[in-house]
Amino acid sequence: MYPKIGDLLFISVDSGDEKEANVQYKSRIGDMDEDSILIEVPMQEGTGRLKRLFIGDELSIFFMTEGGIKNYFNSYVFGYKEDVIRMVRIRRPEPESISKIQRRSFLRVHAELEVAVKTDKMLRFVARTDDVGGGGLSFYCDANHRISEGEGLSCWVLVPYKNGSIEHVPFNGEVVRIKVLENGRKIVMVKFTTIADMERQKLIRYCFERQFDFRR
Repeated sequence: MYPKIGDLLFISVDSGDEKEANVQYKSRIGDMDEDSILIEVPMQEGTGRLKRLFIGDELSIFFMTEGGIKNYFNSYVFGYKEDVIRMVRIRRPEPESISKIQRRSFLRVHAELEVAVKTDKMLRFVARTDDVGGGGLSFYCDANHRISEGEGLSCWVLVPYKNGSIEHVPFNGEVVRIKVLENGRKIVMVKFTTIADMERQKLIRYCFERQFDFRR
């Protein structure tokens, strides 16, 4: 069952920050088309604080149907529409992806892929990812790689598919969090700031293939 225009959506944002991921926002559907759902800028429940969403942000969403049943789906931001009020354009889910069971990590899968990184400070290196998704990825890097939260990156990631084909997916990103491991190495969590929708679809296709493997 699809949500309808005027329905409330309850939204969590996967930003790579566990604390932020537990914050819930609500928004109302203003319009829909074949590919997207247009929603009002989300508001944090309890505080009324508006949440600015960026292109590529991954969202875990539920809406209520009769009997108070929660219907979950995952989506991501891929545009905006300037109207009387600003609307956020999110990807419309496939009907079969809407579930009574919450799957907050649906778009993010564990994967060891090769990623080439260039930082704002012109540091260049090749790393291995820890996970990838439609809105971002994380990768391991050595302790001597000077990289900081908020820094911009220009990257490409090598994406292999089950049919044997390989794609190079370019993107620009921002470091949202860095976790230092016991051995001194770091996990760098990145959200996409600029990525072509066609390139994002390549990553989502890879994630679906990986999810299918995990379920088997």
